[in-house]
Amino acid sequence: MATSERPVATRKPNLPFYVRLEPRITQVPGWLPLAVSMGAILIALFLGGIVLALVGGNPFRAYAHIARASFGSIGVFSDTLVKATPLILTGLACTVAFRMKLWNIGAEGQLFIGAFAASAIVLTPVLPAETSPILMLLTMAVAGFIAGAIWGFIPGILKAKLNVNEVVTTLMMNYIAFSWNNFFIYAVWSEGGFQMSPVFPKSAWMPRLTDLAGTVPAFRGLTTHLGLALGIVAAVILWWVLCRSKWGFEIQLTGDNPNAARYAGINIVRNTVLVMMLSGGLAGLAGMSEISGVVHRLQGSISPGYGFTGIIVAWLAKLNPLLVVPVSILFGALLLAGREIQPSGIPKLIQGILLFCLISSDVLLRYRLRIVRREQA
Repeated sequence: MATSERPVATRKPNLPFYVRLEPRITQVPGWLPLAVSMGAILIALFLGGIVLALVGGNPFRAYAHIARASFGSIGVFSDTLVKATPLILTGLACTVAFRMKLWNIGAEGQLFIGAFAASAIVLTPVLPAETSPILMLLTMAVAGFIAGAIWGFIPGILKAKLNVNEVVTTLMMNYIAFSWNNFFIYAVWSEGGFQMSPVFPKSAWMPRLTDLAGTVPAFRGLTTHLGLALGIVAAVILWWVLCRSKWGFEIQLTGDNPNAARYAGINIVRNTVLVMMLSGGLAGLAGMSEISGVVHRLQGSISPGYGFTGIIVAWLAKLNPLLVVPVSILFGALLLAGREIQPSGIPKLIQGILLFCLISSDVLLRYRLRIVRREQA
């Protein structure tokens, strides 16, 4: 029985060209990272606007309100800088770790443990309330940095010696830090059974601009405190370390090519531990800054997620310590004005969209888009 074979119909492509991703073999142009970041921000704002419209809001009015509530006057801008201060330090903490391809997801816990250690100086008390403010604040800062560094040392040594995934260890240590603080807040240092310690003495308060109102009347009511200067100084020092020092070159080389770093004689184990300790110490400073400059006591709600937001700040700054400062101010504005946007989860949703867009945009830095014309049959 003869069978007839029918030709198989093939669907011709509609477009005469297609887009192909090719790995970049040349150095990325200097302008491209900034352009990619700005493009990612615009796309994130556009997607966030769609979400706002879906929940019944007006995207244009919402974004305009964020701008007015964060930068509309010197007073609200001062409050924005207060929100930006811990973000600068946690952003720097994530930046130094990410430079070495160490994914520190524990800046939030390191912030809390740094706040605990700084509070212990006052509440134990290691130093009496009559101590000079300079000595008191310096001791609290050192204690906060050391405690955060210890919290970074544990996942660092586990990564360096046993190759334990630092994402898991740093994330799990967040919960240990939260529980550790809660024990002292609810039991040992609780004031009247509430989730807060007694108020610190004045010697443990970071000076604010409003404290200088007697000399400069324009500073009256401004809440920006010394922690901002601490964050800016830390950003400059970290920039020099990462971009101008031999150790910074070792960190970068180890992150880019561990085999080449090992061949060059770089001590990867030591650097892994030191980088994680420095990262944890910077986050610990953020905790000390927040309790000394803002709340003036140890309590459970000292952070609305500064450590996790620091991850987004570091990515948006393209791991440049100097860019961490302006990016933190922008996110401080979102945190400050976002409290008035309803539903209340929208600001965090916008942050999540922004992080997704930033991570996705890195593809354009590692690959180039090439438009290829299809061959005509």
